[in-house]
This record gives sequence, structure tokens and C-alpha cells, in this order.
Amino acid sequence: MSEAEQPPTVDSGHLFDAPTALPAVRVLVDGLSDMVLDYAVPPGMQVQRGCRVEVPLRSRQTTGTVLTLVEEQHDYTLKPLLRLIEEEPVVSSTLMDLAEWAAAYYAAPVEQMLRCIVPEPVRRERHDEKTRKFVRLLRRPTDDELNKINVRAPRRAAILRYLMGSEDEGEFLSTLGGPPALAPCRALVELGLISMEERTVHRDPAGTETFAPSVPLTLNDDQRQALDVILEAFGNGNTKPILLQGVTGSGKTEVYLQAAAHVMAQGKGVLILVPEISLTPQTMARFKSRFAEQPGAVAILHSAMSDGERFDEWHSIRRGRARIAIGPRSALFAPVTNLGLIIVDEEHDSSYKQENSPRYHGRDLAVMRARMEGATIVLGSATPSLESILNARRGKYQLVRMDKRADDRRLPLTRVLDMRSEPKDKRYLGILSERLRSALEERLHKGEQSILLLNRRGFARALQCPDCGHVVTCEHCALPLTYHLTENRLVCHICGYRAVVPERCPECNSRGILLEGYGTQKVETVLKRCFPEARICRVDADVTARKNALRNILADFRAHSIDILLGTQMISKGLDFPGVTLVGVLNADLGLCVPDPRAAERTFQLLTQVAGRAGRGEIEGEVIIQTFSPQAAAIQFARRHDTDGFADNELGLREKFAFPPFSHLAVLTVRSEHEETAAFALSTLHKRLLEVLPPQVEISEPLPAPLPKAYGQFRFQCVLKAKRVRIISEIVSAEISRLSPGDSVTVTLDVDAYNFM
Repeated sequence: MSEAEQPPTVDSGHLFDAPTALPAVRVLVDGLSDMVLDYAVPPGMQVQRGCRVEVPLRSRQTTGTVLTLVEEQHDYTLKPLLRLIEEEPVVSSTLMDLAEWAAAYYAAPVEQMLRCIVPEPVRRERHDEKTRKFVRLLRRPTDDELNKINVRAPRRAAILRYLMGSEDEGEFLSTLGGPPALAPCRALVELGLISMEERTVHRDPAGTETFAPSVPLTLNDDQRQALDVILEAFGNGNTKPILLQGVTGSGKTEVYLQAAAHVMAQGKGVLILVPEISLTPQTMARFKSRFAEQPGAVAILHSAMSDGERFDEWHSIRRGRARIAIGPRSALFAPVTNLGLIIVDEEHDSSYKQENSPRYHGRDLAVMRARMEGATIVLGSATPSLESILNARRGKYQLVRMDKRADDRRLPLTRVLDMRSEPKDKRYLGILSERLRSALEERLHKGEQSILLLNRRGFARALQCPDCGHVVTCEHCALPLTYHLTENRLVCHICGYRAVVPERCPECNSRGILLEGYGTQKVETVLKRCFPEARICRVDADVTARKNALRNILADFRAHSIDILLGTQMISKGLDFPGVTLVGVLNADLGLCVPDPRAAERTFQLLTQVAGRAGRGEIEGEVIIQTFSPQAAAIQFARRHDTDGFADNELGLREKFAFPPFSHLAVLTVRSEHEETAAFALSTLHKRLLEVLPPQVEISEPLPAPLPKAYGQFRFQCVLKAKRVRIISEIVSAEISRLSPGDSVTVTLDVDAYNFM
């Protein structure tokens, strides 16, 4: 979000009574569709924008959220609201304003933004609460009573002794033995010795995990300066974003912790955003440990939690019990009360951009929310996005640097290996260079840990026939299928389609069909063959699909139960493991060969971030990057950990071609199961846009998308470029609504696009 945008001015706090002041409200009805209906407000019912209400819908009753007050008169009789679920709005005035601003900026329906703010478990008002039986001692039995009970029913006596010796006011039935203890407890209730009641239990995503309290660390000069800048901005109510550029291992998290403690001491709330769910457990553990003396102060929100956990955590935040909310992109909308500080960690990460509608950017909306709430916002990264760097250079952001690692540890030595000159050793299938193999062996011998990064999962990239050249592709997408060894299946990484591995080539019937390329599964196989004694663990989307799988793997790695951690980009950022002394990057060129103006930036950030996982403990680290393009600027600047040099070089190129951050790009995509229909719809829309777009907006020719088919639909697209994004959003969305392409065609506009496939 490089241009200055102003928050909307809305009379959002207005209370009204029906029917004199306002006869009706507009309600977003809960359900799969974005159904918005008007309802009359019964006399005496006070309703606010953002309130949750019960409404009649056809022959049933359902729930919804009040979007706005309806001023105009209706020619027909409106059905009345049935009930106000809560008097206080579930969605605050500021979040309602944010939803409206985001809807206009990203050309998305405001109803979709509201569904992001009020998650589905919360919209289900009758969500079952978790209850457990709680047993409490009413009076202590005499010794004679206890002896008599012990003779007749030893289990009852044992329960009484336990409760008499407990320092707490009571115990849950599960502590006393679970269901088998139910009958003895009921008998003791009849004797008037104990009471038993149902108690609501908060469903904590951390489960029964305990966190040892931690104390604030002594800050070095860079950390102290960064903290002082944050606290000064907070004290002055300054909402100008602070860009905290700190090298990997510089101690940014400790700055966040101490800033959060100060803000909470002033009675304010804190919102912490991380780019990936994989980083949430580590961040949660650090904050829960630091605020261990305030039980329930830290809440977690992310999509991998159960509905019950999300329901309880969301309401804990809204009611002010939890003062700190932590989570990935969707946690941006957490209902933190009296918000004082927002921290966006790894602000450069593309995971903050949502790829399905509404296609908002979490970092940019966090900046806008801070402005609307009057909160301080910190954007932290070792490799800031070029948008943030340019904003800092232009004075829109305040830049704070942390150029040294904590405890004066050195950045790891990084070596770039040209795989074009590497001898082809059949034992390692061209995957491991001799230098990397010997480095891994050396670390294993010393009892040190290693991380290997390959940003491609699966066993082999494709199945290809050497006789006719045929590649087995997905039936629904224009992509080769990837072979997965554990399932012995070919899998599409776009739509999830699975197919049996053919014994013969489907095209020429040859038996010589071969696996080409490699993914994390194949690397794992090679590593186990090379290092049979090593404890090796793979981390990718296949492995981490199970709940808490990633958290358990990272806990094992931290406990040194794993020697080599192999994974995709999810292990490249934010993780702090002092035992890691070697990082290897396999096939570093993968991200450079895609049609994306940010390809070099993403490659530089990925390499620099994963290199930063090495040498964070007492022992110096080493990084080995294997590549077929050693001369690429992104790789060379990453080798030197030179963020400023890369930014200078890349910004010069971007400015020359008017790419972001010097402009805004939006991708207009039309898709349909019928190729001709999709092509015709985009061609028609393109012609209309040429007539109405002002000269300052550039639009490319309509062409098949780089990924021309996905999920069984053909895809055509064009790209729009402009200095001001609102010109694109307003004009293109208006033309899309006029197009009426029919049910067989889907048209989408991705504003500030990050995905050009």
C-alpha cells in the first residue's frame, strides 16, 4: 500500500430506535452466500451497527450481523428483527470502518470482509461450550466417618482424602479418575460431603502445555534504541509505521516482548501478526512464558485450530480477558479491545496476501487498522519488502535498524556452489554436492544440527516418457503431476487430483517412462541412504497436514531429537534453534524461473531468511547454496546478507519498468470450463475497459494465463498498471458488474496482486 489512503468517515456509533429515528437495518445473513436483507427494527429495540441479531428467513430463523442503518423508505412491509443476541456490537465501529475501506480498496464485497472479521465458529451462536464436572469438598468428614466409608467403599474414601489434601478449591472429575469416579462421587454428594457441578472449560489451543516464566533480557544498544523509538511513538499516539530492519538473530522478538509489556501496563491491547501458522507455536510460547503470571492474557487465532478453540479464544479476546492476540493473516481482525500496539513480524512475507476473495494484504490492512485505532504499528523484518523500504526512504515510515546479532554473534559464512561444474555422482542423484555432503557428515560427527531447504514437495517433479517425451499431466490443470513416494500416487499440487502411476506411457505404450526432477520426499530417501544413522525429519505440507504435527516436529528438533531437518519454505523464517550450525539450500534457482516481477525479491528474501537459521548459538554457522545460476543478483546479494545493496539494485530495475512499488498492479482473470467462453468474456471486458480507462492506466492484451488451466477451468487474464489503485478498483469493478457473463464464467480482480500465475 504505497499511496496514502484516508479512512472513511462514517457515523458508526449512532444508536437508533424504531420506528421513529430509523425504520430498518441492513443485515448480512449468516450462511454460505453473501445474502444481505433489510429488516424492520421493532419498537423499543436498540440496535447498533455491528450487532448480532436473530432474523426470520423464509420458514426458519437464522442469525446475522447488522451492516448499516437504512435511511430510505420501503414500498413494502419489512419483516421485523426477532431478537438482539447481544446489546453490545460484536464487530466494533473501527472494524466495520476497516471492512468498508478494504472492500473499496480491493474491489471486494463488504459482506466478504465481514465474514473475515466474524469467523464461522463465532457466527454459529449456538456453538456448544465445553463443560466438565467439577467436584468440591463441602465439609471434612470426621475420622470415624472416613473409616466407615473406607470399610464399605474404599474408592469413596480415596476421593475424600485427595480432596482433603488438595490446596485448590476443588478438582475436575478427570483428575479424580474420570468416568469410573462418577458413581462414588454421586454417592458422596448424597451424603452431603461433596458437591458436583458442570463448569465451562476454556478450550486452549496450547492444550495442557505449561510455559516456564521468563524474565526480560538485557538489551544491547540497537535493541534499546528500537524499543525507545516504539515507546516514544506509543506515548505520543503516533501512528506513523515503524519499519524495524534487523538482521536475522538481532533480537527483534525481545524488543517486541518488552514493548508489549509496556503497552499492557498502560491498559492497552496488543496484536502480533506472523506470516505462517508454523511460526505461531514459537511466538505463542515466548509470549505465554513472558506473561505466565497473567493466565489467559495471550490468545491464539488461526485456521488450524478446532472450531471450539477458535470460538473460545475469539470471545476471550473480545471480552478483554486476553490482552494479546497472536496469529497469521486472519488474526488481523481479532477484536482486541483498546488496541495500542500492532506488530507485523516478517512483514515482507507474501503469505500476508490472501489469494482467494477477498484478496486483501494483511500487512497493509494492519497499517490502516493502526491508523483508525490510533495504535502504534511496527513492521519487522531482516529483509523488508521493497514497498516498505521505499516508504521508509520517502519518509512515510520511520526506519529503525538493528545491524548486529544479539551477543555480537557473527552472521554465517555463505558459500555458493555452481552445480553446473559439480561431478555427477549417481549415489546422490545430483541432489547433494560433495561439499554439502561432507559438511552434513561433519555436523553429524560433532553432534550439531543441520537444516536443508528445498522449496518443492513430493518425490519427483514429473513422470516423463524418454521415447516420445510425453509428460503425465493433471486432468483438471495444465501442470505435470508430481510423484509422491509415501502414497505411491501422482498428485496435482494445484487442485489435489490423484492418479495411479502408469506402468506404460499413455501416449506410446513404452515401458521406459521415468521420474524426472526431485522434491523433498526424494531428498529424504537420498539422505537416509547416505546417513543411515542420522535422525532425519521432513517438513512439508504433506507431513504437517495433521493437527499439531508441525509443533511436535519443531519441539523434537529443539530437543535435539532430530539431526537433519529437511523442509520447504515453512522452515526458512523466524525459527530460532541455537543448535543449528549448517544450512543447505538445494536448487536455489526454483523461485527465479517464474513470470513474476517479484521473483528476484522473493528468492533473495528466502535465501537470506533461511541462512539466518544458522549460527544462532555459540558455534559459528555455515550456509551452502547449490545453484545453476550463481551469477544471479538475488543469490549474490543473499550470499553477502546485503539487503540494502539488493534493494538499490532491484528498485532501480523496478523504477525503470514502472513495476511495484512505483505503481500498482492488478490481475484481471476470467475462467470457465469452456475455453472459448472464457476467451470471449475477457475479450469483451477488455474492449469495454479500453473505452473507459483513463490514459494513466495501462492494460495488457488479453492472453491465456501462465497457468492456462486449473481446477478444470480455462483461465485468461490481463494485467492493469496505474499509479493510483482506486482508479483500477472503481472502474474495473463497475465494468465487471455490467458484464453479466453468466453462471459458467467467473471474473476476478486481484488488486496489488502477488500471484501472476
